[in-house]
Amino acid sequence: MMKFYNDNRLQIVKENMGKILNVEINSGVDDSYNIVIEPDFIKLADILSVVFATCNKFMLVFDSNTDGYFKDEVSRLLSSTKKMVSSFTFTAGEDNKNLTTVYKLYEKLIKEKFERNDVILAVGGGVVGDLAGFCAATYLRGIRFAQLPTTLLAMSDSSVGGKTGVDFLSYKNMVGAFHQPKLVYMNVNTLISLPEREYLSGMAEVIKYGYIYDKEFIDYLRDNANKVLDKDYLTLEYIIFHSCRIKKEVVEKDPLEEGLRAILNYGHTIGHAVEKLMEFKLLHGECVALGMMSAARIALSRGLVSEKEFSDMKDILVSFKLYRKINLSEIAFSKEDILSATKSDKKMQGGRVKFILTTEIGRAEIYRDVTDEELMLGINEVFEG
Repeated sequence: MMKFYNDNRLQIVKENMGKILNVEINSGVDDSYNIVIEPDFIKLADILSVVFATCNKFMLVFDSNTDGYFKDEVSRLLSSTKKMVSSFTFTAGEDNKNLTTVYKLYEKLIKEKFERNDVILAVGGGVVGDLAGFCAATYLRGIRFAQLPTTLLAMSDSSVGGKTGVDFLSYKNMVGAFHQPKLVYMNVNTLISLPEREYLSGMAEVIKYGYIYDKEFIDYLRDNANKVLDKDYLTLEYIIFHSCRIKKEVVEKDPLEEGLRAILNYGHTIGHAVEKLMEFKLLHGECVALGMMSAARIALSRGLVSEKEFSDMKDILVSFKLYRKINLSEIAFSKEDILSATKSDKKMQGGRVKFILTTEIGRAEIYRDVTDEELMLGINEVFEG
């Protein structure tokens, strides 16, 4: 892959560049790319001009939230590339991450005569990135795309790694493809625009990385919780960079989730079941937090973690407003419905749930022997009444 920061046209940019990670993926073809972490969009046009030097058109994809915040600025900056810039906006929300919206984006790409050499740019959170990436993976059997994440969840997790997809009949990410972006450009200050609840939802994925991979990261998050809550720039830059570094290391070893990469699904099996049954009224990170507590309860019952480690996880999730027990009177489904929904998870293998449990803080393993009784034990940890 061309390292854009070695291009002669960008020497001045290079000297003032923010943090950069290079994700090295070679699974038959070179799918490597750069993650750039910046405080603004100022360098975006120059970088895109190098990474996508041969393209003629950009399709910016927004949802109805990011359209209002970023469309004018990004479109104006991209006008300097001398390439045609079009845009597509869909109504924000997980319930619009579906094939109907994909159909509309396909139609826009066809009408605008986008060719295989052209580029889709996803500007938004995980929903935008997942949908735009899936369109890029499938339109003309695959065109290039870049991620411009604007939420903490997307910056720390979903924009990196090449998982794309949409929901189908309320089943989370049931239709999708592995398709690596050619660039991930993060403007950390876009997080200022996020409502508190959506911002903190992203912390579930950040915390997840500490529990599955790096104990010292958990200590850092606990010690710097107030700075995270205050959206301190340097703290955010650090936790995003560190989360991406962990994901990069895992994805480089297992780009197609044939083994190790499955640990990134920690908290997601029960979390996705709850997300589906709640009809996406809870945010993704909130559901992952519930899934992590469920998994921690199962790990505790197996003697894999101590009472203190279990309690500490609850405390750190509570400190970021990510965890409270849900009373069954608040919802329209039962604990048995949650158990059943876990069996529809796309991560099932051989008819059994592929479940991730921590064996200590900073280490996780894949288990295929988690019983229905253990799953119900985990569900009982987060639902009461």
